[in-house]
Amino acid sequence: MQAIELFAGAGGLGLGISRAGFQPAIVAEWNQWCCRTIRENRGYRKPLAKWPEPFEGDVRDLNFSRLANKVELVSGGPPCQPFSLGGKHRGQADARDMWSEAVRAVREIQPKAFIFENVKGLMRASFAGYFNYIFLQLSYPGMVLKKGEEWAEHLSRLQRHHTGRPSNKEEYRVVFDVLNSANYGVPQRRERVVFVGYRADLQIKWSFPKPTHSLDALLWAQCKTNEYWERHRIPARERTMDGQLHARGSSILFNPSEKPWRTTRDAIGDLPDPELQPRKAREFANHKFQDGARSYPGHTGSPLDEPAKTLKAGVHGVPGGENMLVRENGSIRYFTVRESARLQTFPDQFTFHGSWTEAMRQLGNAVPVTMAHVVARDVANSLRAKGR
Repeated sequence: MQAIELFAGAGGLGLGISRAGFQPAIVAEWNQWCCRTIRENRGYRKPLAKWPEPFEGDVRDLNFSRLANKVELVSGGPPCQPFSLGGKHRGQADARDMWSEAVRAVREIQPKAFIFENVKGLMRASFAGYFNYIFLQLSYPGMVLKKGEEWAEHLSRLQRHHTGRPSNKEEYRVVFDVLNSANYGVPQRRERVVFVGYRADLQIKWSFPKPTHSLDALLWAQCKTNEYWERHRIPARERTMDGQLHARGSSILFNPSEKPWRTTRDAIGDLPDPELQPRKAREFANHKFQDGARSYPGHTGSPLDEPAKTLKAGVHGVPGGENMLVRENGSIRYFTVRESARLQTFPDQFTFHGSWTEAMRQLGNAVPVTMAHVVARDVANSLRAKGR
């Protein structure tokens, strides 16, 4: 099944989608370091081995007409800085807002389905009107913004069409949800809003996959059975936990049906400490100690025995607390690029180009590969069941 990957970043979303069986015909990304990362990993690393040379440039320069009705899926993460809690919060007034280009791709290609994602901040109350605008544009991509028309006027026209619409092929049935990646086996508390749409004429009934992992299941393994600590060979005297989490775990009466949330220790516990064991650390790509970590109120790093905090890219470089590890002795250090890649569920063979700050920016903007795969696999299965 053919796909188009827009705003590809370092390839997290695209990698998960490729694992689900989609083959990209176009991979578009403007950032040179992201493109270098993709080039480094394509050609000989599955499933990127069949990826095309990335289009490095402005997506507004792409003509999609040659691919009309030839592509099953369009996917991507339009730049999220306009809506990020760590950004400047300018929303639709920000020149980096590329949702109109995502809609254009759907309009010109008419894929059978699409998957778009963005930061949870897109759903903040201050962006409610524009969120509705995005939803309705994706639902009716054929209703184009007219020359001289303001987006709010276009929104009103879309709303009128939505309430009295006749159904046609150019429409899409769209659903959205905020997904916590920890609920799908990612060792990180990372929430993203995900849009999934199907072309109306396919009449596909679909809902987001149910969570496979839970906090309660982790607490059961930590507080009830001690399986978590025994698996990691942690002596009883060193089994430290947040007090509120311990109280919650102690009150659970039945073993949850989900798998336990994966923790930072689950993800990186087998890696050598890059500061204390630099020689061993060099055996792993992108696993180099970065000095300068500081803890301050509100930025205290990620505990080992919980999912990591959300990795951030930051407007002015990498922020402190979210990209730091709290060691067992209470000391802190920055996550290495390799550790951050594991927290984003990239494979160890996947390497990143650029300085530590640049590589961390790529990772802070990425979609966890595992979560992308879970959603895309479900979409792929629904298309196969419909005979594509």
